[in-house]
Amino acid sequence: MKAIIITEAGGPEVMQIQERNIPKPAPHEVLINVSAAGINRPDVAQRKGLYPAPADAPSDIPGLEVSGTIAAIGEDVKTWELGDEVCALVSGGGYAAFVTAPAVQCLPIPEGVSLLEAAALPETFFTVWNNIFDIGQFEEGKTVLVHGGTSGIGVTAIQMVRALGGKVIVTAGSNEKCTFCHNLGANLTINYREQDFEEVIKSNPAFNKVDIILDMVGGDYTAKNIRLLKPQGKLIMINSMKGRMGEVDLLRIMANRLTITGSTLRPQSIGYKGNIAKKLQAHVWPFFPEKIKPIIHKIFPLEEAPQAHQLMESSEHIGKILLQIPIEV
Repeated sequence: MKAIIITEAGGPEVMQIQERNIPKPAPHEVLINVSAAGINRPDVAQRKGLYPAPADAPSDIPGLEVSGTIAAIGEDVKTWELGDEVCALVSGGGYAAFVTAPAVQCLPIPEGVSLLEAAALPETFFTVWNNIFDIGQFEEGKTVLVHGGTSGIGVTAIQMVRALGGKVIVTAGSNEKCTFCHNLGANLTINYREQDFEEVIKSNPAFNKVDIILDMVGGDYTAKNIRLLKPQGKLIMINSMKGRMGEVDLLRIMANRLTITGSTLRPQSIGYKGNIAKKLQAHVWPFFPEKIKPIIHKIFPLEEAPQAHQLMESSEHIGKILLQIPIEV
């Protein structure tokens, strides 16, 4: 099969297309004939040598989410059949014509979504549910601040929070991006290049405090985030693009009973991820296509994976970036 290989740690050019053997599914897994794979920032970090793949994943083939057709089934799998169309969260190996996935980490294609488009769903939907809904204990009526509103995570969070009865504030890097987030459903949008997000939120009577903050920025955002939280609010970290160190006011945390936490999804157990899949199918999939849809910026052919990574690192995209995989039989 054709696969994109990370030949060494480095820039996008270190990724090359090569031939590899088709993997065999373990008893609890399915083999997916991949239609498309999503591009995610952990893929970029893996390419740079900063985020090694777990032991159960191919060490040199990136890719954490795919869509495709089930081509083989492990002996213990009872929930899927050959030919079923699915999207799936995988621990690696997604930039390839075939990949194995735990059966419990597969989901049916939502109504109104094409097989190709479905590759845009797993990584961000699993991540948003895990952090805002499970860790953040989101409830209807709560206000959520999401930094990076036009990222894959951001466009997913806007739609999920609004569909489930919440309010959303987002930061984004241009007026165009802010307009897009507003049209997608964000209640308040802030261009962080022109405005101080803390000042804007504090000066807005409807949103002067927030319940949950989903932050992928870190650094000097940390102190501002803490000052914006309501009593018993939660700051949830999923990346630290502006630096791993941030200023923390311990007295404010104690006085307001705040929670500062975070997560990484990739190292979690199959059972943990499978539980998220069940919740997504029960609570989020029914909102397709009326209230939730995949937001796709651009689709590249497999051999243009380096260009897809360049676009990801530029942060000029709105929504997801995909690789389309030639179907191999």
